Amino acid sequence: MTETLKKSDFRFFHRLRVRWAEVDMQKIVFNAHYLMYFDTAIADYWRALALPYEEAMQSLGGDLYVRKATVEFNASARVDDVLDVGMKCVRVGNSSILFLGGLFRGDELLVTCDLVYVYADPATQTSKPVPPLLREILAGYEAGESMREVVTGNWDAVGEGAGKVRREVFIDEQRIPKELEWDEHDAIAVHAVARNRLGQAIATGRLVQESPGLGRVGRMAVNRILRGGGHGEAVLRALENAAAARGDKEIMLHAQRSAENFYARLGYAPHGEPFEEAGIAHIEMRRKL
Repeated sequence: MTETLKKSDFRFFHRLRVRWAEVDMQKIVFNAHYLMYFDTAIADYWRALALPYEEAMQSLGGDLYVRKATVEFNASARVDDVLDVGMKCVRVGNSSILFLGGLFRGDELLVTCDLVYVYADPATQTSKPVPPLLREILAGYEAGESMREVVTGNWDAVGEGAGKVRREVFIDEQRIPKELEWDEHDAIAVHAVARNRLGQAIATGRLVQESPGLGRVGRMAVNRILRGGGHGEAVLRALENAAAARGDKEIMLHAQRSAENFYARLGYAPHGEPFEEAGIAHIEMRRKL
């Protein structure tokens, strides 16, 4: 590790604020908490890779176990400090992965950390080679590549992925009755599905024709673990592009009130009064194309 690390050395950051419970009698962060900060950042790093960790590891056929953690202290953080934890993958060996972490207050480097993980069989916890696809994902992320792809198509083409995300979000998570989730519009809609680099569906939405020149977006859903990563926006923009390509002049949607600010940030404005749909508060929102 080195004290010459700079924020510009990292693509990924996790931001946190020091809590009162993390400060010791010296009025600085207790040393053991820094490992927790870096571990928290690692969990968020996997989200930046568009990988829901447990599901991704099951798909790859292994899991990661910490082999070694080394922390070097340069200066101390104090209560209410806002910290940026940088994390990057610096080397992938045969079965090991080395991450380098840097914890910053502003531009000041406070703590550095080396984290060595071993990729192993979860049943026996014996090491095994890091899968080539995981190597590619880690290298691609650090090189600045996109971690997702959005495809559009009909139900026959992308329905399996769209249906998976919708079942997880609407039926399992939000407990919407399944008979309300599937309807005749699926067969005629344009569907968009975001996939990570493992090919897993992580977000979806659909576009139907409400009336001439007016498209209607619906069934917008994002994997619970990966929300906030821009995947919903990417799906929505793909559907807007599909609507514009067929000549629509405006898009409407029924937004859950909990997502109203998300759509407002993307240029949608409320239209009419709030209402309830499938037992959940909604509001219609529209945007000119």
